[in-house]
Amino acid sequence: MGFPRLDRRSLLKYASVSGLASLATACLSQNAPAPVATAAGTPGVGAPAPTTPITQQESVTWKVQSGWAGNDIFQENFLRWKAKVEEMSGGRLKIDALPVNAVTNIGTAIDAVHSGTLDGAHHVPAYYYGKDHAVSLMGTGPTYGISGQMLLGWYYYGGGQKLFEDLVQRKLKLNVVSLFHMPMQNQPLGWFREEIKGPSDFQGMKFRTVGLATGIYGALGASVISVAGAEVASSLDRGVIDAAEFNNTTSDTVYGLPDARKILMARSYHQASEILEITLNKTKYDAMPKDLQAIMKYAAYAESADGEWLWFEKNSTDYKKLLDRGVKIIKTPQSVLDAQLKAWDTIVTTESANNPEFAKIIESQKAWAQKVFPWADAINIPMPDPVSYNHFFPR
Repeated sequence: MGFPRLDRRSLLKYASVSGLASLATACLSQNAPAPVATAAGTPGVGAPAPTTPITQQESVTWKVQSGWAGNDIFQENFLRWKAKVEEMSGGRLKIDALPVNAVTNIGTAIDAVHSGTLDGAHHVPAYYYGKDHAVSLMGTGPTYGISGQMLLGWYYYGGGQKLFEDLVQRKLKLNVVSLFHMPMQNQPLGWFREEIKGPSDFQGMKFRTVGLATGIYGALGASVISVAGAEVASSLDRGVIDAAEFNNTTSDTVYGLPDARKILMARSYHQASEILEITLNKTKYDAMPKDLQAIMKYAAYAESADGEWLWFEKNSTDYKKLLDRGVKIIKTPQSVLDAQLKAWDTIVTTESANNPEFAKIIESQKAWAQKVFPWADAINIPMPDPVSYNHFFPR
């Protein structure tokens, strides 16, 4: 078979390809290892390449303290973020995952991050609620009918990040950067000796919660006491508190709440949706190369999705275990939910009047809810959907 006849257009085409091939060859030759001389001093064909050491950028280690017990699902989220950071950075970033209270207690972890005593902390903003009540709006606020995913959407795309950074960095003068992730499901009302049948059942009750939720239970008549998660069960046993809420069926089980109380009232507006926070020392974060900053951030994003998928498996498994061990899980009566919403009205009005940053964040969250809720409500079937579930799995 003869060569194909080439016209002018074909010649130009092949010339272009040839030019690219020549360029690639030149680039490869410039980066190829130098030929190795043989004993005779001439380049040896097939001789081994020289073992030139490859310079690796020195790795950066971050001391990040956990806010959770070692077998808590939050701790698993923390360690999975650590693993993602280290894997994506190829070892250039290492996270020294310190256990809860290793350097300081969870309430002052953000101060340790600010000063550089710690490089980071994994917790929730409600743990430093005492610095400014507005920080608690990141998950323990009214949320206005939107999910944890929608709340994260507000933070990253609805102006929330700018407002929160202004609050923390300008007003509170904390030298920190926050990576928010892991949207949580609706939290239960709490663990009780007796079924809650109405708001009046909270009168005189010693109750454990944190953040702005303290005002919700206080409005119902409870005396609110803040207790660390690891101390809730023992506080219930000793009568320091009468009832408590923590977060979810898995975490509640880990911290021993079903050992101390056998009634779980499900559904509540005190923390309708919440998100986790990785707090990092800003000076150290800003000094890192941009690609490593991006890895820390996008690893948090990745764990946000991955962690939520994990929660579906873990929480549903532990929910079944609670039923099997005789725990009664009862839906909170509407009268209590209505009283919680009225309490939110009072809290929002009072806090906004006394705190300009609180008011700005609240107005921004309201505007976001009024933007995304009508769309989601009009277009989507609410999920989970009991109508289709009961159709396919009739009782």
